Amino acid sequence: MNDVDPVALTVFLFFFLLVTVLGFLAARWRKVGELDSLDEWGLGGRSFGTFVAWFLIGGDIYTAYTFIAVPATLYAGSVTGFFAVPYTIILYPIIFIFLPRLWSVSHRRSYVTPADFVQGRFDSKTLSLAIAFTGILATLPYIALQLVGIQAVLDVMGLGGGDDASWFRKDLPLFIAFALLAAYTYSSGLRAPALIAFVKDTLIYLVIIVAVIYLPTQLGGWSGIFESAEKAFSSFNSDNADAIAAGEASAKGLIPGMGVSQWAYASLSLGSALALFMYPHSVTAVLSTKNRNIIRRNAALLPAYSFLLGLLALLGIAAIAAGIQVKNPQLAIPQLFEQEFSPWFAGVAFAAIAIGAFVPAAIMSIAAANLWTRNIYKAYINPDATDAQESQQSKIASLLVKFGALVFVLALPKDFAINLQLLGGIWILQTLPSIVIGLYTRWLHRYALLAGWAVGMVWGTIAAYNKPVVGKPDSHFGGSVGPLEVFGVHISENLIYFGITALVLNLLVAVVGTVVCQAFGVGAGTDETRPGDYLVDAGDPHVADVLDPIATPKRV
Repeated sequence: MNDVDPVALTVFLFFFLLVTVLGFLAARWRKVGELDSLDEWGLGGRSFGTFVAWFLIGGDIYTAYTFIAVPATLYAGSVTGFFAVPYTIILYPIIFIFLPRLWSVSHRRSYVTPADFVQGRFDSKTLSLAIAFTGILATLPYIALQLVGIQAVLDVMGLGGGDDASWFRKDLPLFIAFALLAAYTYSSGLRAPALIAFVKDTLIYLVIIVAVIYLPTQLGGWSGIFESAEKAFSSFNSDNADAIAAGEASAKGLIPGMGVSQWAYASLSLGSALALFMYPHSVTAVLSTKNRNIIRRNAALLPAYSFLLGLLALLGIAAIAAGIQVKNPQLAIPQLFEQEFSPWFAGVAFAAIAIGAFVPAAIMSIAAANLWTRNIYKAYINPDATDAQESQQSKIASLLVKFGALVFVLALPKDFAINLQLLGGIWILQTLPSIVIGLYTRWLHRYALLAGWAVGMVWGTIAAYNKPVVGKPDSHFGGSVGPLEVFGVHISENLIYFGITALVLNLLVAVVGTVVCQAFGVGAGTDETRPGDYLVDAGDPHVADVLDPIATPKRV
């Protein structure tokens, strides 16, 4: 256990208390009405402009786990570790195209969740339930991993009493942090993470820019840093050549070689880009904006975070050059800051990582709670729920989601929690046909979409379950890429992201199923949306009215 540095702890506590106060004050920030409706509590009144949205969406996407996991992957020598950088680059042109349409139809029809849109578009409560279930399922381990990021910081700071301490003493700081997070999220809704995101992103930019300037001066420049990493990886590969050949260990390096590794790199980048804005928390942040042009502006401005992510990834290589030795790669970056920086700046860095967990954890819990309220509670339990009842349900559900994630992390081994998160992308990709393709056409039949979703979910989950951890042949959920196989039929040795293969199977089933349903005359339901709904902007409702003068917003 590390000794607790009083200076680092004081700085950390200052920023922690600052964001806690801001979280409670956010209830009065940009307030239009009472927080007794999902529009106000769960979407911030749909009132955020370009500046606020940039911080909120960026804070939603780039989380504490990103701060910990991306450089940790480079530190561990994964040849596909840099895939996170290109995927965030190709992501923004994709969202520039389809998210304004989702915003417009959601604004016009008062949709709060992507499952709301699916039900209105395809007239299917069952398909909507599947989308909501998938969103909640994929979000829970994502929230849990924000706790993993905080735990990494607390471990390096020396809080919690060490490995020999009782579970209560060890995890008490985590309980306190998330009790406060739950309290101000309950009180302020989406406004809390939106306001805290200013502090979070400012700290993260400060810490990373200082680190990438200062560390090379201490470690022989960037050329020296890369040389140290290359030597460390070459030495590992040489010493473990037999284990690597037997598949008991993975070769380390910075650049994926030709063949199987490049397929893994490319498919992970593409699959992750397609998946990121399928997550309900990403959609929630987008729907909180006040007009569709804000989404386009943010798609143009958010690549600044990709630049930040590239710098962040380099810190994993710097940790190797600094001689950081940790069994758990997730501790590498906190340990690097503690070793190389003065205590006060290490405290700032620890605070940046911890606050980087609070913002996305709050948004994720709100998004999951909205799905529960609109697409399960109101759809199946209380169809006549009032706006106030919906808001209260979401507030309670957000508490349960956060503490469920807390129990998840405390009760299960950390490696299992991290590997299970890899399923999140595989699962959420299976909602793409219903949401993204549904924004442009209803040709795909609702029952075919449901069948495709089921096939993709089952195949992706089985593929990930059957993937062992390297060196542990009897383990499961050891990764998200593997040789291309479909239901036991081996197709290629190239390593493919399971999410991409599952999505292709999903689409094939949906297309074939649509043809069959149409051939047998199976009813496709009634589309409650209108063509103009996908183009309308705030303050410009006449686009929809001209195409459908009697169309009025409908609650799902």
